[in-house]
Amino acid sequence: MTREELHVPAHFGKGEDMSRAQRALYIVVRGAINGACRLWFRLEVHGREKLPRSGAYIVSPIHRSNLDTPIISAVTTRTLRYMGKESLWKSRPFGWFLTAMGGFPVQRGTADREALKAALACVERGEPLVMFPEGTRQFGPEISEMFDGPAYVACRTGAPIIPVGLGNTEAAMPKGSKFIRPVKMTVVVGDPLYPPPPKESGRVSRKAVRELTVELGERIQVLFDEAQALAGHPNPPHPVPEPVEVVDEVPSADAEGTAADGEGQAST
Repeated sequence: MTREELHVPAHFGKGEDMSRAQRALYIVVRGAINGACRLWFRLEVHGREKLPRSGAYIVSPIHRSNLDTPIISAVTTRTLRYMGKESLWKSRPFGWFLTAMGGFPVQRGTADREALKAALACVERGEPLVMFPEGTRQFGPEISEMFDGPAYVACRTGAPIIPVGLGNTEAAMPKGSKFIRPVKMTVVVGDPLYPPPPKESGRVSRKAVRELTVELGERIQVLFDEAQALAGHPNPPHPVPEPVEVVDEVPSADAEGTAADGEGQAST
């Protein structure tokens, strides 16, 4: 599918600033979703005070369910921006709605530089951006392979990453399910993770990006375990991970594109 075949409202396909009408609709929909989640899932949010009060940041949650995207909107009243798999923009009405909800399309399985540029534009404009570092939905109690997208955007812009654990979203609606169970859910927000300062050349090293990704994964796992326990469905003990060796290289153009590969799906 080419970008020309997607139903993205004109001038809103590359992370451009949202219109007043879109922001107004976002506020209404977010309020309705959060009200329903508190009633249906007894949703609780812990650590909301750790979010920066102003400026850009990158929200990086665990990804276990289609419910993760609406649930993550409960962490802040600010408008969040999202990447979403491009197939969601097949329908003109749904494409318009997703864009109004802060979304922009990304082509999964490829080095989508346009989506990466859109993500950078949102963060550089001072907006919070949601990027799921596992890419698509996963399953189970352990965090899966991490992509470098959030760490790369953080290192390029200096914006902090906010790791987030989501408890019981998989039990409510696991991958492949079409039904939603009324189970208790929790969201646990972690301390901001700040990227290292850039090199004198201004380039971002692959080592810095990878090390930040590894640390992010460790923090998300701890928060995921805490969220699951608070939701009454604790994860089993985890095996001790093997150390990761990182080679210090400067990302090439291909590496920059790959940073967006599979990142930040709004719904998968």
